[in-house]
Amino acid sequence: MYSYEERIRAIKFYINCGYNAAYTVRKLGYPDVSQIPRWYKEYISNNDLHKGRKKWFKYSDKEKRLAVDYYFENGRNALKTVKALGYPSRPLLIEWVKELDPEEGERRCKSFKPHVRCSHEEQIQAVMESCKGNLKLSQIAEIYGVTASTVCGWRKKLLGEGRTLKMTDPSTDDNNIEQLLREKAELEAKIKRLESDVYKLQLERDVLEKAGEILKKEKGINLDELTNREKVFLIDALRNKYKLKELLPVLRLSKSSYCYQVQCINSEDKYKDLRSRIKDIFCINKARYGYRRIHCSLKNEGVVVSEKIVRRIMSEEQLLVKTSKRRKYNSYKGEIGPEVENVIDRDFSANNPNEKWLTDITEFHIPAGKVYLSPIIDCFDGMAVSWTIGTSPNAELANSMLRMAIDTLKNTEHPLIHSDRGCHYRWPQWLNLVNSASLTRSMSKKGCSPDNSACEGFFGRLKNEMFYNRNWNHISIDSFIRELDEYMHWYNEDRIKMVLGGMSPLQYRRSLGIAT
Repeated sequence: MYSYEERIRAIKFYINCGYNAAYTVRKLGYPDVSQIPRWYKEYISNNDLHKGRKKWFKYSDKEKRLAVDYYFENGRNALKTVKALGYPSRPLLIEWVKELDPEEGERRCKSFKPHVRCSHEEQIQAVMESCKGNLKLSQIAEIYGVTASTVCGWRKKLLGEGRTLKMTDPSTDDNNIEQLLREKAELEAKIKRLESDVYKLQLERDVLEKAGEILKKEKGINLDELTNREKVFLIDALRNKYKLKELLPVLRLSKSSYCYQVQCINSEDKYKDLRSRIKDIFCINKARYGYRRIHCSLKNEGVVVSEKIVRRIMSEEQLLVKTSKRRKYNSYKGEIGPEVENVIDRDFSANNPNEKWLTDITEFHIPAGKVYLSPIIDCFDGMAVSWTIGTSPNAELANSMLRMAIDTLKNTEHPLIHSDRGCHYRWPQWLNLVNSASLTRSMSKKGCSPDNSACEGFFGRLKNEMFYNRNWNHISIDSFIRELDEYMHWYNEDRIKMVLGGMSPLQYRRSLGIAT
């Protein structure tokens, strides 16, 4: 079937490529992958190949006779005979018929034609499949309904020129093979890296989507800003799709931290009652208390707990005191009287009540209109000695406040009263009230709010706790004034101050025996 030169060429190529029969067949286009090892075995045994046609007696005379008899007994159907006995091929069966019954074989075989006719495109496809080496010739033949020898014939017909190729230098072939194998390995490694990168990107995308779905976080959120507890919720939501060891590096969470958080989530909340009490204190005080004052309130109730635990629980429950910065009211109208010295000189400490007073006017702007508050603050404990509330920052607002404060004084008490350079504190009626009560005046420098910082701090706390971040759209002026006055009473009587040992100003004075 193949010449001596073709078989020698195939054996040498087979040896040079590392005894790879499939690679040899793909490169040379012949022979069958099962035939090269037989040639190689003969070459090793005899140190050469036979040069003539070698007849192989694969079947015995008894098997030949049996096949021919079955052929005649079943209507001279070669295909049926081959399928029933499992051997030989149809062309070989016809040869046996010619050999054992020449007359019948001659008569029946002259008109023999293959029962299956494949188009030229199908033949090309079959040859391409055989060159790939993924399927055996018998498997390809079964797909197209032909014999393996027919597929070999198609290969010889379409790849016949491959048999005339000259042998190349073995060392060159070895280098080419090694180069191809290296390139193949590099491509496979690159494909694996790309697949790994795509998988990681898909994982990160799913994590961000789950963060937006479960934790209500935006997709652009930084995963490092999530708490360990939130990361555990994300991991549990994605465990059905990804492995734990893949999710932990993406969220930058150690396995020990994950196990700890899972244990905490599954365990009973030992701060359940404390959590409820903290919420109650926060709501009772209208979201004005931070963790320090809530901790102090709990301490006054006899609850022993760390300040850090209170802060953590408030953070988990989103109990936040909202703050905001607004433009402050300014009552400065220019220099309308002689300058007054800054006697207090930013020393806002006092050893006794009614020793140093601070005053100023602040503005509240709501949709229904503007409201003004004018208080007097005692430097001793921060108590509001008196206050007036109105809709106009006129002289009567400040004067009424001063009259009420003077009425609380004893005959021996003559405090220093400090204010800014507002016009209310320089008009004749104010000066007459100050002089009649023998009060000492003190004023801040022009445009220097730190000179009256203690009073400014009182306004800041008041607005953060009572005014800012609340909706006043449907509140009337009178309702707002009542609520503001209620806050002032609450500030004096109930609001605890840390510098007073967790007591309100009134409670502090009662503890000292100077108030009833």
